[in-house]
Amino acid sequence: MRGRIKSIINLIIVIALIAIGWSYYSTYNFSDYTKAEYNRGYTKFSRDKEVTYNQTSSYKIENIDYNDAMFYKTITVQPDMVYKVTCKVKTQNVEVKEPNKDAGAHISINNTVEKSDNVVGTTDDWQELEFYFNSQNRTEVELGFRLGGYDSNCKGTAWFTDFTLESGIPNQDKNWKFLCLLIDNLDVTVEKEGREIAYDITMTEQNKSDIIQAIHQFSDSMQTLSEGKMTATCDIFEVTEPITSLSYDAENGYYVAPANMENILKQYDLLEKEYDHIFTIIQTGTNEQGDLIPVNNWIGLGGMEYRGKGFSNIRVPSKENNYFYRYIAGLNTFPQEVLVHEFLHTLERNAKLYGYEIPALHDYAKYGYQEDKQEGQKVWYMDYMNCQIKTNQGNIGLPAEIFTKKSVHVSDFQYTVHMDDLQEPDNILEELNNLWDKIMQMFSGSKQMINTVKEVGT
Repeated sequence: MRGRIKSIINLIIVIALIAIGWSYYSTYNFSDYTKAEYNRGYTKFSRDKEVTYNQTSSYKIENIDYNDAMFYKTITVQPDMVYKVTCKVKTQNVEVKEPNKDAGAHISINNTVEKSDNVVGTTDDWQELEFYFNSQNRTEVELGFRLGGYDSNCKGTAWFTDFTLESGIPNQDKNWKFLCLLIDNLDVTVEKEGREIAYDITMTEQNKSDIIQAIHQFSDSMQTLSEGKMTATCDIFEVTEPITSLSYDAENGYYVAPANMENILKQYDLLEKEYDHIFTIIQTGTNEQGDLIPVNNWIGLGGMEYRGKGFSNIRVPSKENNYFYRYIAGLNTFPQEVLVHEFLHTLERNAKLYGYEIPALHDYAKYGYQEDKQEGQKVWYMDYMNCQIKTNQGNIGLPAEIFTKKSVHVSDFQYTVHMDDLQEPDNILEELNNLWDKIMQMFSGSKQMINTVKEVGT
């Protein structure tokens, strides 16, 4: 009798231990994902059985204080292939620490600025996130689901679930589509010489006319400049909604970054309309004011990125009678130069991301080129685009194939291949099977380590 009671007690203990172990496992198991946080101890990671989308426990990130936290998985990818990632996300009281920062709950690739749109605040319903990326020359990426940002932190709670991953077919079309946004008005307050100064600046009609004509000349000339390697189509829109914030860094002063106009950019269906590059054009002062926003003397600022697309900020000089963007025979026969220059910064950036070694765009003097009074650096740009810069080791410049490596488009996924890398277990049996596999892997790893130690000892 005592033996039977002892057996029953032991059975109850085993069942209780299994129940406790399963409860812990189901709460804190993050499958094959790696958990990471910038400030250690500011974030709690867990699986939530109460907040669910499809009966599967969601992945919960709770930033108790401002932090950048994510869980990610290493995914094998094919070089120069396009991919689409989706998930469902729900948020509660998500706040970004600093204004005008590209942060929130989103999908991203670890250690890069490649990311989806953000979800912030509190959402009553599940939101769908989509993230498109090109693998470039990579064979692996660390695909993550994040609450925070590359250069900012968030606090609050985000739940992620229902993950999908699919590959498409890259578009090799040589036509680049440009979104050109003329910003009518800046209504901003910035710091200048230690004081906060409010600016309300409207672009003059003459400057607007000049830049529109320069954009048309840019579009018409790109096929000639590239010797047929690309063409350009430009959509020009006048932005009547004022820009109310600017970004700042010590090197460039104040400028328009994507985060300063994200709400405006979302109005143009960048994916559906398949734009490859974005120009934002601003004016930073007028003669009447006699006071300019500090911009450190740049005319164009390029090399930026927004959702996989090149992003450039073009500044219109404040002088009413400037001729920088106006064609004048014998004085300025290349008024589209700044547009060409800033777009080439995107091609320069793309080429480096694909692993090509190319000369720096600003190094024209190093290779014996000079600026012409009428055409600026036009000869340098043509040789740069066509790999005709002469050196003792041969000609260098942009590789011809870089002109077909554009941003990812929705149409790239007309025919897709679904991948299982983010597949979640469909039921408890699959979950238990995954758990058993992990236990066996741990046992196999421990056994291999013991054998290695034995071999070293002998």
